[in-house]
Amino acid sequence: MLLWDNTVLKLLLWSKLLAILRPMGELPLTERELILAVSVPVLYLAMVLLGRRLKRHKGVRLGWLYHLFALSLSIFTPGYFLFQWPFIKELGALTTISGAIFVIALIDRFVWQLYFQQKHRVKVPKFFTELLTILILVMALFLVLRLGYGLNLTGLLLAPGIVAVVIGLGMQDLMSNIVAGLAIQFGKAFKEGDWLVVDNKHAQVVEVNWRSTRLLTNDSISLDIPNRDMARQMIVNLNLPVRQHAMRLSVSIDYTVPPTRVKDVLLHATANAKGVLSEPKPKVYLKNFGEFAVEYEIKFWLDDHSLYNDICDSIRTNVWYGLHRHGIKIPFPTRTIQLQRPSRDKQQEIQSAARIILRQQPLFKCLTDAQLDSLLPRGRLIHFGRGEKLIHQGENGDSMFILVDGEANVVVERNGSPTQVASLASGDCFGEMSLLTGERRSASIIAHTDCEVVEIGKPVIANSLKENPELLNKLSELLAQRQMETEGIMAANAHAGVIGAKQTQYQATFLDKLRGFFEL
Repeated sequence: MLLWDNTVLKLLLWSKLLAILRPMGELPLTERELILAVSVPVLYLAMVLLGRRLKRHKGVRLGWLYHLFALSLSIFTPGYFLFQWPFIKELGALTTISGAIFVIALIDRFVWQLYFQQKHRVKVPKFFTELLTILILVMALFLVLRLGYGLNLTGLLLAPGIVAVVIGLGMQDLMSNIVAGLAIQFGKAFKEGDWLVVDNKHAQVVEVNWRSTRLLTNDSISLDIPNRDMARQMIVNLNLPVRQHAMRLSVSIDYTVPPTRVKDVLLHATANAKGVLSEPKPKVYLKNFGEFAVEYEIKFWLDDHSLYNDICDSIRTNVWYGLHRHGIKIPFPTRTIQLQRPSRDKQQEIQSAARIILRQQPLFKCLTDAQLDSLLPRGRLIHFGRGEKLIHQGENGDSMFILVDGEANVVVERNGSPTQVASLASGDCFGEMSLLTGERRSASIIAHTDCEVVEIGKPVIANSLKENPELLNKLSELLAQRQMETEGIMAANAHAGVIGAKQTQYQATFLDKLRGFFEL
């Protein structure tokens, strides 16, 4: 009943409108006017029902412009064929322009939203939708000018040169931004949602329109950069080829702390920071030796750059507590010139430990305490970091080492393949055969942990041998005995005469080597 009342009311309104539209001075209602009086309400009602269905069931966004289009189309269609009103061209222009807006609404809903976004999960850049909207409106305008008013579009395009130049200069920036926007879209350098580094600022792409690219920083500050400027500068896309990417931050640590110890603390702090990915694993690099501190660089991975500031805060917080627990200082920026040597107590402690170690070695049991005391102060205290090679297989050697603190591995390389054959701990010696005979290193020694060693070089032993010539006989005897043990001559079933002959032969050989090597 309500629908019928609305229909009757609209017919009455149309009849009054037709009375206004009927040319003055003409006869009362004719057949053409009767057709017009019936067709206009019917067309309008049909358009209204169509719009209501599209809006409610299909989600098309229609507003008062659609009613304007329905009204103008309902009057223009029968009026164009039945009457020649003076304003028929203007009515046609209104119908065409409003109809173009209706087509844009249909494309926006059925093409961009339903087909691309919902069906194929592809978000079309706003730049393309705006560009198509402009093209449709321009085509509608040209259609009105060409068909409605009969204007020569060729003559319109070939306007006087001065006007074309003025328009060209005025549109130069606009066109350059549009062209740059097209290049960005087709080049796929970035898309909406990507995180970029632009002019040392981290920002997320909000949209790319026909004039500019809008970005939003971590501080919710909007950046509007013209497409022309975006195309000219180097842009780092943190989300290509994948969202997972690495970032870095630096920490300065006191020079007195061993790097391997610092790296362990920084890695533990980074791995336990909220937001840092477990794979790939974080890494720590010794980046630089600064004026007052050693600079380390932490490399970590994340997949959501919006959390970058929070992750950095979590890492730095964990680093502070970790360094504090391990007694490691973050130095102040000072310029202090400091000459630091190991204290006498430290030197005496190391020498005491080295003396005990040497006393347990067969090669040095022949030395008296006084001889050891004169030997050790001439040795050199060296600190090796984890993973460093203390000696290299195949190199010429003229020194031996006493492992005072730490652990190391003995590695022998055969046919290009390294094999670990033994492990060394505090209290072990190595390299003595090269020291006494000049032979090449038979294996590589690699620090498993940070190691403190005392190196005793050839000049130190040479001085001791010159001061105590009787040491030559004792050392040659011990070297001969070790050589025999290596060859298996000291087996239980060996004859005493054979052992004695070999002992004398090897002892004489080593005695000559010692005299020649130490130039005695």
